[in-house]
Order: sequence, then structure tokens, then C-alpha cells
Amino acid sequence: MINLVSFIPKAVVQGIPLLYGSTGEIVTQKSGNLNLGIPGVMYVGAISGVIGAFNFEQAVKSYQATHEAADTFLTVFVPMLSVMIPLLSCLLGSLIMGLIYCFLTVTLRANQNVTGLAMTTFGVGFGNFFGASLIKLSGADVPSIALTTTSKYFSQKLPFAETTGWFGKIFFSYGPLAYFSILVAIAAAIIIKKTRVGLHLRAVGESPATADSAGINVTMYKYGATCIGCMIAGLGGLYYVMDYATGVWSNDAFGDRGWLAIALVIFTIWKPDMSIFASILFGGLYILYLFLPINIDHMEYQQLYKMIPYVVTLVVLVITSIRNKRENQPPASLGLPYFREER
Repeated sequence: MINLVSFIPKAVVQGIPLLYGSTGEIVTQKSGNLNLGIPGVMYVGAISGVIGAFNFEQAVKSYQATHEAADTFLTVFVPMLSVMIPLLSCLLGSLIMGLIYCFLTVTLRANQNVTGLAMTTFGVGFGNFFGASLIKLSGADVPSIALTTTSKYFSQKLPFAETTGWFGKIFFSYGPLAYFSILVAIAAAIIIKKTRVGLHLRAVGESPATADSAGINVTMYKYGATCIGCMIAGLGGLYYVMDYATGVWSNDAFGDRGWLAIALVIFTIWKPDMSIFASILFGGLYILYLFLPINIDHMEYQQLYKMIPYVVTLVVLVITSIRNKRENQPPASLGLPYFREER
């Protein structure tokens, strides 16, 4: 039997990057843009935050060498800046990726599939290049860099998590970015379903020509949704490094979580609120093989268990296609470029 008190928190921690990625991609796809560059965006968001945190930690070390340890700057401003600088760096890097994607696909009307795959390749290469550069600058003996000073503020748990037993371990033992991801998903669901902005966004995703004829600025909504979606997805990369990996950056350590986030969009039938539970489920399926007793002579079964999230996604895709309900289908213009003069 699996120890649920131990399994559920690990599933949640695994699922938070997926929740950020899937929420960002859902917002993007609602505008009709199919951004397969989400893995690259998450990678760039992560390394951008790492670059900001690394430079800030180096500056703090230099400051400590010339000032007293009880200096007001160290006691008051360092905790705040340790969070704000990596966070803003992550959002800026992710925003630039979103702008590049929009310029290519919306302004130049490039193929969205090819552009997304190119963005993923570029993002991974960008992260590995600067990651290796930072590792070399830090003079580390291992191919990784540890940002322990910054990470402790991102992984700070609620103060009463340890005093409430199993309930606290399951619900309160996470960092602030974990709870923020849930708020972002709920806010995205409310905006898409209940507001005029959400109505316009869905109209652009379903039929940009009709939305344009109704006076909706199609280009603005596509740019806005894609850039906001990229910034949300980038936070998933930052969470992975600063909280899940406790501030340790290693090249190619992110794995296929970006692709799982895209698969999660299909699993949740384009509903951000459903992503909250689905991401935890996928996070649990992603690490399920670690909790199942496997004979050492049958280690190859682990690879089968790792396939479970993707198999579940395919099953859901088949079921939703058979049922053919319109509300469970992707936006009608998803992946299609819009040229105003053609309408």
C-alpha cells in the first residue's frame, strides 16, 4: 500500500509546475494560438530567475564583506529582494519569449507548430548555455549551482504546518508559489468564463474574423493572452528550481514536464480550474513508479509506469472526441493564422 501522507505532498509538489504550464497554455490557446514552445518558455523562465538570483546573491556577499552583519539592508531588504528579483527576472524572460512567439505567428503569420517547436529548442539551449556559464562562474565542483540563500524564501512553509499532523503535511507544507498557482488557475477560470474580457478572448479563439467584425482587437487579444500565458508558464520553471529543487540548477534537469503541461491542457478540456486537481493527479502519476514495489529483476516495468500520464491523456482525448460536445473541444481557430484582409 502507498503511504498517502507521504505520497500526496510529493504529488502536489510535482504537479505545481504542470499547473503553471497548463494554465498558461490554456490562456494562450483560448486566443487561438497553439504554443508548443511552453517547455522552452518554462526553461527560459527558470534560468532567468536563476540569473537574477545568482547576481543578487553575489551582490549580497560583496555587501556583507564591507558592512556589518546587522545592517538594515541585510535584515530588512534582503528577504524581500531575494523574492522580487528572481520573480521579476523570470516574468521578464518569459514575456520576451511570448513576444517573440507572437511576432512570428501573429504579425508574420508563421506556422504555429514549427514556431513552437523552434521556441522549445531555443529555450532549452538558452537555459543550458547560461546555466553552464553560471556554473563556471561559481567555480562549483559539480555541474550544478546552488542558490540556497534565495531558495529558502521560496520554499518557506506555513508556520503551523508542523503542528497540525497529517492534515498540515498534506495541505500546509508548501511554499508561497504553490498556493499562488492555485489562485492564478482560479482567477484564469473566472476571467475566461465570467467576464467581458474572457468573452472577447473566447470569441477571438473561436472565430477571429467574426470577433474582428464586432470591433474586437484580435491582434491585441492574441498578443495579450499569449504573453500572459507565457509569464504564467515561466513561473512553473521558477517554482521547479527555487522550491522543488531547493535552488539547485542543473542543465537538462527539468525533464519532460513542459510537454506534460501541454498534455494536461487536453486532459482538462481547456478549463483552468480543472487543472488544479488534474495537475496533482498527473504529478502523482509522474512519480508513481517510485512508490510501487518492483522486483529488481523487473526494473523495466518502471518505464511502463512513466508512460501512464500520456496514456491517460490519449484515453481522455479519445473519449472527448467520441462524445463530441462543443464545450469540450479546443477553440475552432486553434493553430490557424488570421489575416484581416482575407475575411
